[in-house]
Amino acid sequence: MDFFETAIPSDLMSDFDDEAGNLLPLIPEDVFDDKSEKYPEIISIMPLRNTVLLPGVIIPISFNRRKSSRLIKSIIKKDRIIGIVAQKDKKTENPNFSDIYEIGTIAKVLKIFDMPDGNATAIIQGKQRFKITEKIAHTPNLKVKYQILEEKYPKTDKAKFEAIITSLKEFSVQIIELSPNVPPEATFAVKSISSASFLVNFVASNSDLQAKAKQELLEMEDMRAKAEFLLTHVTKEVQKLELKDDIQNKVRGDMDKQQREFFLNEQIKALQDELGSEDSTKFEIEELEKKAKKIKWSEEVKVVFEKQVKRLRQINPMSPDYSLQLDYLHTLVELPWNKYSKDNFKLDRAEKVLDRHHFGLDKVKERILEHLAVLKLKGDLKAPIICLYGPPGTGKTSLGKSIADALGRKYARMALGALHDEAEIRGHRRTYIGALPGRIIQNLKKAQTANPVFILDEIDKVGNDFRGDPSSALLEVLDPEQNNAFHDNYLEVEFDLSKVLFIATANSLSSIKPALLDRMELIEVSGYIVEEKIQIANKHLIPRQLKEHGLKRVQLKFSKKAVEEIITNYTRESGVRNLNKRLAEVVRKVAKKIAFEQEYNKTLQIADITELLGVPKYLKEKYEGNDYAGVVTGLAWTSVGGTILFVESSMSRGNGRLTLTGNLGDVMKESAVIALEYIKSHAKELKIDSKIFDKYNFHIHVPDGAVPKDGPSAGVTLVSSLVSTLTQRKVKANLAMTGEITLRGKVTPVGGIKEKILAAKRADIKEIILSAENKKDIDEINELYLKGLKFHYVENIMDMLDIAILKQKVSKPVNFDLK
Repeated sequence: MDFFETAIPSDLMSDFDDEAGNLLPLIPEDVFDDKSEKYPEIISIMPLRNTVLLPGVIIPISFNRRKSSRLIKSIIKKDRIIGIVAQKDKKTENPNFSDIYEIGTIAKVLKIFDMPDGNATAIIQGKQRFKITEKIAHTPNLKVKYQILEEKYPKTDKAKFEAIITSLKEFSVQIIELSPNVPPEATFAVKSISSASFLVNFVASNSDLQAKAKQELLEMEDMRAKAEFLLTHVTKEVQKLELKDDIQNKVRGDMDKQQREFFLNEQIKALQDELGSEDSTKFEIEELEKKAKKIKWSEEVKVVFEKQVKRLRQINPMSPDYSLQLDYLHTLVELPWNKYSKDNFKLDRAEKVLDRHHFGLDKVKERILEHLAVLKLKGDLKAPIICLYGPPGTGKTSLGKSIADALGRKYARMALGALHDEAEIRGHRRTYIGALPGRIIQNLKKAQTANPVFILDEIDKVGNDFRGDPSSALLEVLDPEQNNAFHDNYLEVEFDLSKVLFIATANSLSSIKPALLDRMELIEVSGYIVEEKIQIANKHLIPRQLKEHGLKRVQLKFSKKAVEEIITNYTRESGVRNLNKRLAEVVRKVAKKIAFEQEYNKTLQIADITELLGVPKYLKEKYEGNDYAGVVTGLAWTSVGGTILFVESSMSRGNGRLTLTGNLGDVMKESAVIALEYIKSHAKELKIDSKIFDKYNFHIHVPDGAVPKDGPSAGVTLVSSLVSTLTQRKVKANLAMTGEITLRGKVTPVGGIKEKILAAKRADIKEIILSAENKKDIDEINELYLKGLKFHYVENIMDMLDIAILKQKVSKPVNFDLK
């Protein structure tokens, strides 16, 4: 609230109201309460843009509109009475009756004078409230008939009303005292008001209430309601001003405290110099300089270091900036500038280390040995940037430690899962409080070499939000042409990452940006077959669990059948993570029996596994046979490896509608539509009556409806199922298939072939149909995985149907009612 919002200069006030004084625009209360004053029957209306005139209040008004200026000058020559009404919208230039409120204030024009800017200003005095009852004229000015509105004072509970008025006056005085720009004389002016109506109008007029709220107050008839409405606003204003005053006092106190501490620190510094005591800061700086002399860094970094040391000398040790600057210099000297560990070039040893820790993974091991061999011959080589991708639990992360051991390098790992902040890679700028270098630099600082084996774990799960895009920041880290001059925001100098052997891991490549994929050498780490898992369990997992649980090999052994039982019936994965958990559970239970001195079988068999782990948690994927036409076995890829799926189809009387169920995705639904359309267009070659497509509905279902399914690789399975149903020929026994189809009848290649083959072997499938273009994928797979399988490579749908269906016998006569 500003009690000088409508104050009038004393030289103007003296011309028309000697009693008003020279502080506030007050009027004598006997004049305000005089009801005998007569007003003309018809009055002219003066609309105000953003001001509401309340009875008893004097305000100055400037006139920018010529129409208003002419009106006010004509009024001054007559009875000086005018109706003041607020506009609904202050932007309206030529307001009409629809643009103004119905209730306003009768006012008396006390004086008019011209301002230096050429506009006219009038001093007007509010008299009484009125309501427009009849609209007389629109031009040249609005003229109306009106009704005087009287105030209604409370007839009961007058003590409460008086208490409200007293509170209003006290809060107004309190606001004046808390406002630094209002002179103390204003307090006397407020206290001298005895009329309740005038007090409410005066306080409201000089408050910071919005024009809409003031109009609402003007339209109120009940004086108690008016006073309560205004008291609520004034109370809030007092609270705001008190809070503002508290904040200002606190800030002032904090500033005084800082100044006092500064002067005391200066005095302490002067006393230390006078006494000749050794400054501890000099010792810290000397230690930094000693370390710096031993570092083989570039001239550019050396210049930056010396410049920052010089800046440190100029900072007051008691200042917060001193510790920040000191931390930065410590980071600089502790980083491994041009400090490299010596690689172990014994290739036989490296190969043994890799084989000792991990079974399989031949491609990865071969790539590491190639790098080591070239490095041995050349002596200098940029490190490759490798990305290992495949299902969880296949040993991608742990392989990093084995590679570091094989090369004789330090090991560093950075988890990228759910990383959202770009500063985690590039670091924070030192202008921020608590700034730190990025995690790349932090890990190199821990490793103390500039050529460690650095694992970037779960690179496919990097996030992206308003804090930045970490995957874009990784582009510089993983680009061999750029990472020799990596820029960290905290360091503000370039660091060479070209000798770091970065190994990224991922479960899927679909979520990795193409630009990032392009910078990495992709090596697939696929799942393991049962035989491989048995080898891994016997060579790695079981010995580790026995050691961790304090058992000796003579105390517990696993038969091959027992391990196979755990793999097939208690786990469902491509890797061996859950297998390791189940083995740990078995060893714990046996350890408990040994501790309680209970009898147990030292060589575990299948029956012992069932006793220790309970009933099997998973049923082995089984081929369901070809007992019914329309049931076809397909092969699918999932995040935990390959699996088999069954496609069923049926027909019912209808109009040719196709229904798809089984929680299928859009791509798989499109494949089903393509399959049906292909059959329709080739019905003659398939010996199918084309009328059947208008008389019957088709329903395709993929079991396990709770599991979402999508992708194009079920195309051949869908078309085979429909043809099998239409021709009533069963699909060839022990046969599975995978491949995408086109409307032209082409069978195109799909991915995840190795995982799908492993799933087929688990389900005792004997024959597999693939696209001819997938033959190159089969040629790259170890013969161990292909043993016992026969592959059929097809280029079009008709070749596939010949193998799978058309050469089979009809299971029952085809007798569809086409009437």
